[in-house]
Amino acid sequence: MKKFRFKIKDQVYDVAVDSLENNLLELNVNGKKYSVELEEEVVTPKKDVQIETDKKPVPPKKELLPASVSERTEVVRITAPLPGSIVRIIAKEGSVVKNGDALLVMESMKMENNILADANGTIKKIHVTAGQNVMQDDVLVEIG
Repeated sequence: MKKFRFKIKDQVYDVAVDSLENNLLELNVNGKKYSVELEEEVVTPKKDVQIETDKKPVPPKKELLPASVSERTEVVRITAPLPGSIVRIIAKEGSVVKNGDALLVMESMKMENNILADANGTIKKIHVTAGQNVMQDDVLVEIG
């Protein structure tokens, strides 16, 4: 679930996107539920789609998270490329993966998409379960 805070004419709105299926958006605005129909479907490119550009590729999102008081470990967070639902989890926590290995299968826009590892490492945490709905940019898996 994605959460946003909007300020319109000095009025603050806390908005949570509960679900997005086809063009129907379920919102929670300041505790009140709304169903909103989008006029145009919002389409964003999948992670594994190659778009030619003059710019250099952006490396995967990496963060330093404390492993203990005295050491830090590099962690790569794999995020959902689109809103959808998790069909199947392929990887297991603690398993070693290589860049490009399939981690899970996600259904989005009536298509199944393999979500791939962006780095070599060990699966530190799987944040989703089969059947769970996710929003774009939700963290799915952490690789360390």
